[in-house]
Amino acid sequence: MLESEVHDLSDDADYAASQQQGSASMMLRSDSTKNSLREDAEIVFTKENVAIHPTQFASERISGRLKLIKQNSSLFMTWIPYKGNSSEARLSDDERNLYTIKAVSFTEIRSIRRHTPALAWPYIIVVLSSGLAYPPLYFYSGGVKEFLATIKQHVLLVRSEEDANVFLVNDFQNTLQRTLSSLELPRAVPIACGPSNLSVDESVLNENQGRADNDVNNGSFSAAQFHGRPSHKVDPARDLSINVLEKFSLVTKFARETTSQLFRENHSNGFSERRTHAQTNLDHHPRKSSHVEEKTSDESCVALDSQEFDNLSLVWGKPRQPPLGSGEWIIFLDSEGRVTDSEALRKRVFYGGLDHELRNEVWSLLLGYYPYESTYAEREFQKSVKKSEYENIKNQWQSISSAQAKRFTKFRERKGLIEKDVVRTDRSIPFYEGDDNPNVNILRDILLTYSFYNFDLGYCQGMSDLLSPILFVMDDESEAFWCFVALMERLGPNFNRDQNGMHSQLFALSKLVELLDSPLHNYFKQRDCLNYFFCFRWILIQFKREFEYEKTMRLWEVLWTHYPSEHLHLYLCVAILNRYRGKIIREEMDFDTLLKFINELSGHIDLDANLRDAEALCICAGENGAACIPPGTPPSLPVDDGSFYALQDEIL
Repeated sequence: MLESEVHDLSDDADYAASQQQGSASMMLRSDSTKNSLREDAEIVFTKENVAIHPTQFASERISGRLKLIKQNSSLFMTWIPYKGNSSEARLSDDERNLYTIKAVSFTEIRSIRRHTPALAWPYIIVVLSSGLAYPPLYFYSGGVKEFLATIKQHVLLVRSEEDANVFLVNDFQNTLQRTLSSLELPRAVPIACGPSNLSVDESVLNENQGRADNDVNNGSFSAAQFHGRPSHKVDPARDLSINVLEKFSLVTKFARETTSQLFRENHSNGFSERRTHAQTNLDHHPRKSSHVEEKTSDESCVALDSQEFDNLSLVWGKPRQPPLGSGEWIIFLDSEGRVTDSEALRKRVFYGGLDHELRNEVWSLLLGYYPYESTYAEREFQKSVKKSEYENIKNQWQSISSAQAKRFTKFRERKGLIEKDVVRTDRSIPFYEGDDNPNVNILRDILLTYSFYNFDLGYCQGMSDLLSPILFVMDDESEAFWCFVALMERLGPNFNRDQNGMHSQLFALSKLVELLDSPLHNYFKQRDCLNYFFCFRWILIQFKREFEYEKTMRLWEVLWTHYPSEHLHLYLCVAILNRYRGKIIREEMDFDTLLKFINELSGHIDLDANLRDAEALCICAGENGAACIPPGTPPSLPVDDGSFYALQDEIL
């Protein structure tokens, strides 16, 4: 099977916001440049009603105008959303600028991937020479063939020998792309686009952009086309997307015993706040000024960065507290078992976590399986009802005969993958260790049942990592299943075949680093590391393999409070990277070295110290930080319109 089929990026719309970098760079050009281009720019191709999908829902699709512009001997591509109130999505000026693709030169484009599914709208994915990609551009009124033909008139466009749907604009691979290829990652990684070095006159780019809604809707569209998702067929390779995790595991090793001294972290938990756009938010929060000094000798080269900046403030997270115990827990409940102040409870769990004996009761509330306002009796009733529902779903796959299984390829593939994964999941934990361990069988049964409960998503590698602590805590098959279902409502997009959930989080991480640690961002930019794939494992399974089992459970319950942000895990990524910025820059790490270094941090990260830093970063970023995160980015709950996994299976 061709690689493009395995790693199809259709509807990878969460990364539409990646164009903000290109937009920002366009603003830096000089007036003289604009004047010199104004007379020569020539529009050689225009197509109306070309759309992107900033979320997974067709109702939020954004239509715009696609152009090819010739400037002297250079060709540029632009896509600008329509102004005004659209029937599909209403954009503010900031959002419009965020999604705009401004004048990308074809000297920066590696390839164009064309998709023409039989039962859906055709679309293209433009891949940059860095290996990054723009979001899919859907041609709702046709025109893909004309678009490619026009390009071929002005630049060298060659059909790939490996994939007839890929058209190569040039034939080289840079260092980053070779690195990703060696890991067998998708060729197109739509995370963030680099800025364009060339630009076209703004008057040409914005021509007729004030078009009214009735003009936008002209054409042979039906209302269903605006609000229904493109229908796709079944792709038997759907479950292969998460094999990226296996490739990362190839370079994931525990550090040598001698590195235990190198990976000690300074007891100072300060964070040097940069004078960035977040400065206005800092003025409203108490600050503590200090200078942090630490040793950076050759013997301790992985120690924290030295904060040697004059007149800079340190923002401190609040001290961690002891875990919430049973004596304090009852204070949050009324006589019938309702949580009287869910916000206070979440805040308390955030700062201290839970005693282990309370996790069984509180996790189901934090995950949303039980409502905070439910009583003891209501929870017991729901437990009984859900147990019966679980058994009915489980019976669906248990009743499949061997004869049926021979004709049920998808079931056999998923069952085989699950059975392979569960026997190597947390087997060093007493709860799962040993041969013929019944808990391993329960782990398998829950995952198989979930693959029938959510058949579109099914099973992907990494899910067993997320279920394992839940089953350990709940110690009840049905309860563990429904808590896992609640968690997957938020983290399910991490496992989509097009990896849209992962892309949106990695993009948000890149923007947060740019906001909060510009020196590190600039270094990653110089090293072509803005895809942040070295943080892939952190985000995919919520740091599951970076901490001991107990600390993982502590971290998860902290993250599930969604205090002070739903996306605290991204600020935690920034905090960890910030602590090792000095070593990363000092040793001039490239992508390969950085990936190895990040993976070898496993078991050496100070959880409490980095949680304090993450909280401080979140406070520091304020609204500017929230604006860096595209709407619907996991673990935000998706809008339930019945189409969340509608595009998971497709034959190209």
